Amino acid sequence: MSVSIASLNSGSNGNCYYIGDQTGGIFIDAGISCKETEARMLRLGISIRSIKAIFVSHEHTDHIKGIAVISRKYQIPVYLNQTMIYNGCVNVQKDLIRKYDANQPVRIGALEITSFPKLHDACDPHSFIVRAGTITIGVMTDIGRACEQVIKYFNMCDAVFLEANYDDEMLSKGKYPYYLKNRIRSGKGHLSNREALELFLNHRAPSLSHLLLSHLSKDNNCPDLVQNLFNEHAGKTQVIVASRYNESQIFRIGKEPGEPAATSPLAAVEDAQYSLF
Repeated sequence: MSVSIASLNSGSNGNCYYIGDQTGGIFIDAGISCKETEARMLRLGISIRSIKAIFVSHEHTDHIKGIAVISRKYQIPVYLNQTMIYNGCVNVQKDLIRKYDANQPVRIGALEITSFPKLHDACDPHSFIVRAGTITIGVMTDIGRACEQVIKYFNMCDAVFLEANYDDEMLSKGKYPYYLKNRIRSGKGHLSNREALELFLNHRAPSLSHLLLSHLSKDNNCPDLVQNLFNEHAGKTQVIVASRYNESQIFRIGKEPGEPAATSPLAAVEDAQYSLF
């Protein structure tokens, strides 16, 4: 059995992560437009009609921008926690709303999705692990620090989308106003390269085959910098920097011997939006 994963986009201009198998898949967040989501799924060779659910980590625009149109057009259920439902902070057709509770698995086909609270400046933010048989995939972005919950679930993962948002020196010397710098590094903002590396070095599972470094800041990080930093310590783990401009290739986790690897051509997409993170 294998699980396919891909980043459709990762950054403050939009976040969307695909996890699926032969029977269907899910999105964790849907923060790019429906049109762009369709185009990227087409290039990956995955039918968007195979998406059985969208799970929402929190209500910030870069995680929910495409949800209203995608869910309505394809009649995809959207899973929110009770706080998000009560506050009405995610625009979803009422009959498509479903609820998830922290640490309580939700089964979608062969996938089992478990949410857990994280530290971020949103109303009730959560991260996720997704299990398929013996394989566990983590989606851990927008985490102010690696709390006990993050450490616990990170240690279970065979592959993980992990935030590496900023380089400490680039943020300190950069152009952001002082209040915004403090918000980012407050413990409820974003995880730095150094903090992500410490989590990786101290708590990775022996089975961790793929690490997708995610939600990099446009202004306070550099893909080559963080790639080189992690490559020094990667060992048998393949380290990939998820792009804020285009989809990744598909990675098959737990690939059976003789099973072909899936790849996708990368299509560059210009991003004119100013990034706050």
